[in-house]
Amino acid sequence: MAVTGSVIERQALLLPLEEESPTGYNKIHVHIGKDNRICYPGNGSGGGSGDQVAAVVPEVSHLGWGHWYTLRELEVSTNGFSDDKVIGEGGYGIVYYGLLEDNSKVAVKNLLNNRGQAEREFKVEVEAIGRVRHKNLVRLLGYCAEGAHRMLVYEYVNNGNLEQWLHGDVGPCSPLTWEIRMNIILGTAKGLSYLHEGLEPKVVHRDIKSSNILIDKHWNPKVSDFGLAKLLGSESSYITTRVMGTFGYVAPEYASTGMLNERSDVYSFGILIMEVISGRIPVDYSRPPEEVNLIEWLKKMVTNRNPEGVLDPKLPEKPTSRLLKRILLVALRCVDPNAQKRPKMGHVVHMLEAQESPSKEPSNSFQDRYRASPKNELIEKQVTESGDNSTNETGVHTNETRWQHQEFQKEKH
Repeated sequence: MAVTGSVIERQALLLPLEEESPTGYNKIHVHIGKDNRICYPGNGSGGGSGDQVAAVVPEVSHLGWGHWYTLRELEVSTNGFSDDKVIGEGGYGIVYYGLLEDNSKVAVKNLLNNRGQAEREFKVEVEAIGRVRHKNLVRLLGYCAEGAHRMLVYEYVNNGNLEQWLHGDVGPCSPLTWEIRMNIILGTAKGLSYLHEGLEPKVVHRDIKSSNILIDKHWNPKVSDFGLAKLLGSESSYITTRVMGTFGYVAPEYASTGMLNERSDVYSFGILIMEVISGRIPVDYSRPPEEVNLIEWLKKMVTNRNPEGVLDPKLPEKPTSRLLKRILLVALRCVDPNAQKRPKMGHVVHMLEAQESPSKEPSNSFQDRYRASPKNELIEKQVTESGDNSTNETGVHTNETRWQHQEFQKEKH
């Protein structure tokens, strides 16, 4: 999509048959919020070749994809945007449950018009996922751009979000079994891998967290809320932007420099894995000081060779020690302080599918990755001085080759 000022240029406008261009052209300029006009290039007759013909439509603009919903349609579907239809809300808008005339269920995101924020988020989400189709990404069905109103219409995902299932009142035994949790982690990884490696330009989500992972009735995850997303072209290794995101999930290098790339999402995903395993939020000031920060607490537990101690007490059954160690390794690699040493999401997917060892490194030794931090070097020294060199601060075998061989020999039998 080429952007010139407030004008968005689209090729091959997809209009219903009954709404064909009056001039027969398939290239238009859409002026969002500018007098609600669609300008078609002139056909060169009468007014000159450079003239444009303005077709005034009933306060709405086409964007060239998806379904064009009228404000009236969405008002009816949500019972006048009734409070009892609210299924989510945040800093940028309110999400309503809607039932369309054809009985299809949708989620209508009404963007708040705060100093142009609605316009910006509207464009961002359209750019990021307007044409994207992936089973682990929430599908954007269409939009409403009428007057000052900006709304996005998504598929309705009917089983809440991951945050609700992890931290809501689900009783003493969570319905999220280990198998379901691993399915959610893997599906989320596949969705992110597609954003990072299956699109050009790639999409950096910038706000991966449990409340943005929707869950369907089969416990499959769908990444949602692309309001903070950024596009990153192949010619750029990073972009510099204002730091946005959710406290506890933001990568340290992005928080300190504003330099953003897909490795920032990888860090957030690592935090998400820890949250799913432990049932704890990333930063919890209601806990003792040594347990406030999820990463530091989890590392300490694993260093003390107590990985089972990080498991959510509401888990109906515990995984094997081998499976737990493997997923912990994936999480710790994703939150590596050195962004360049974090795996790409495609590699994370392979690790989660157990097609290769989570501890496999294309370069640099396992211990070298942690020596960049004085704190980690001290932990390593303490482990060595204790006379036990079978573990490092991750609580798994330091000898990667031996660990990998042992684990995969078990899988063969």
